[in-house]
Amino acid sequence: MNAEQLEIIEFFQKHAPLNSLGEAHVQLVLANLEISYFKAGSPILSFDEPANYWFVIRSGAVEVFRRDGQLYNRLCEGGYFGEFGLLRGKKVRFPAKALEDTLCYLIPATVFGTLFEQCEAFADYVEIEDNTRLKQAVSRSHQNNVLFTANIDQLISNSPLCLSGDTPVQEAAVQMAQSNQTAVIVQDESQSLIGIVTDQDFRDRVVAKGLPYSTPIRYIMTESPGTVNHNQLVFEAMMLMLRNNTQHVPVLKNSEVVGMVSQSDLVKYQSRNSLFLVNSIFNSTSVVELAALKKDVQAAFVRMVQEDANSRMVGSAMAAIGRSFKQKLLELAVQELGSPPVPCCFLALGSMAREEQLIVTDQDNALIIDDRYDPALHGQYFERLANLVCDGLNACGYDHCTGKIMASNPQWRMPLAQWKSTFLDWINNPSPEGLLNSNVFFDLDGVWGETAFANELNQLIRSKGSASYRFLSSMARNAILRTPPLGFFKDFVMEMDGSQTKTINMKRRGTAPLADLIRVHALSVGSYSRNSFARLADIEKSGILVKGQVANIRDSMELISMVRIRHQAISLESGGKPDNNVDPKKLSDFERKNLKDAFQILSDAQTFLKFRYQSSRGQ
Repeated sequence: MNAEQLEIIEFFQKHAPLNSLGEAHVQLVLANLEISYFKAGSPILSFDEPANYWFVIRSGAVEVFRRDGQLYNRLCEGGYFGEFGLLRGKKVRFPAKALEDTLCYLIPATVFGTLFEQCEAFADYVEIEDNTRLKQAVSRSHQNNVLFTANIDQLISNSPLCLSGDTPVQEAAVQMAQSNQTAVIVQDESQSLIGIVTDQDFRDRVVAKGLPYSTPIRYIMTESPGTVNHNQLVFEAMMLMLRNNTQHVPVLKNSEVVGMVSQSDLVKYQSRNSLFLVNSIFNSTSVVELAALKKDVQAAFVRMVQEDANSRMVGSAMAAIGRSFKQKLLELAVQELGSPPVPCCFLALGSMAREEQLIVTDQDNALIIDDRYDPALHGQYFERLANLVCDGLNACGYDHCTGKIMASNPQWRMPLAQWKSTFLDWINNPSPEGLLNSNVFFDLDGVWGETAFANELNQLIRSKGSASYRFLSSMARNAILRTPPLGFFKDFVMEMDGSQTKTINMKRRGTAPLADLIRVHALSVGSYSRNSFARLADIEKSGILVKGQVANIRDSMELISMVRIRHQAISLESGGKPDNNVDPKKLSDFERKNLKDAFQILSDAQTFLKFRYQSSRGQ
């Protein structure tokens, strides 16, 4: 037996199901084995061509696709593919191409058939994988989650009912009943959308208040409702409903109303959990009832991961759920305390404001109060309001912030003018503490109350932050303090978690430094966006980064985020406590390799950030 054959046998012994073969069958494989090299990007298998070989990857990486072109799997050393075609019809059903330069062992169809018939362990291993693949393929083709893939116009089946604002409520109700509609579009003389009236509006705003049936519907409509375009994703309509706690969304095409999407339409497409969860939040009548929904929040998170939602979908849905908890707790607090004595705005900060929230999170929030605020007259009210909300969030699974960045902390509960003064001080006189605060507070979103206050602060950040090169330089230096976990030879540099296990904190060493450097670039180009992916789109349009760099950062953010997300989902499914600490040994070879590439992109991006915003430049 020559050295090459010994090397092949050694490889077989390391990888299932080849390591289950007896000596006779190993010799059969060796006698018939072929070896082929595939250049990166080149096709290996094409759909419907004859299936002549079973492929085992010796080195490199391969992408396997469904017949519709969607990515099915990525495989690296020891991975195998091609068995589906060999076992069913002798035609290729899953096309494949080399992701990078790849060397494959090719086992002829006849030899594969012998192994499958004579080696029970081999057959069980391959067949189980094959059945799983078949099940997934059928599931994808018949039950694809259109919330994440389909356009909204695929849900529109009937023309919307459109009426003038002068239409009496009784006539509107009759027309809705005749056309079997649960909502009506209200238009002005130019046929432009001005409002929407739903079944619930007739109950709450007509019958409950005893209004005469001759009342024009413009007096009971919801003005300027949120809308979506016909070619947006169904997921975006769902997010609008989640964010605004509405059950109907008008659909526009070239500014013309062409349809209506309702919650019942979305329910037909399976992803009910998030929508029903938000309904449950707003239907709750106490903190105890809200706290009982923690398990439902976790279940919604796991389901999204199981449905192959990407990180932006997961982050925005979880942020919408968290925002709903805040809004309901504020509603309950006002029921107990009465209306605020002066206008105010409750803020979401950090990951919730960026719509990048996951299941492992604490609460970052603050309160803006009208400048007519008088501590002697109003201080006790707002203190009680903030405590009720922050303690309620803690009961609902959003832990108290260890850094005390909460509205219950008097430091983060102040009038609008004081907020503006504080932000200007952080920008004009950057200090270590001010920079740390900027990383949190400069991602802000008004979730309740006088949200115009939040808009004013965001405008100030955009106008003043982008104009101060000293501030940008300081933010850039601060953004590179948290480095990716790569050593000199690009090996992972791990740290000890609470259980003394060597892990990587995917937030502290991955998503957080990425969000930090993206924020700096976004500030420099005057981006209005808060979400990191939306900011990257603005950065790309500005042209401040070399071609391809934004795409690399985006891919790095997505991969690191999804490793973190899947880790948390797996912990929940196994009954454990989710965290951000990932053990690389529990990842596949392919995941580890690509994770290193993602961290290298982060490292390179930090180097560029340091160069671009050197304090000596632009002064």
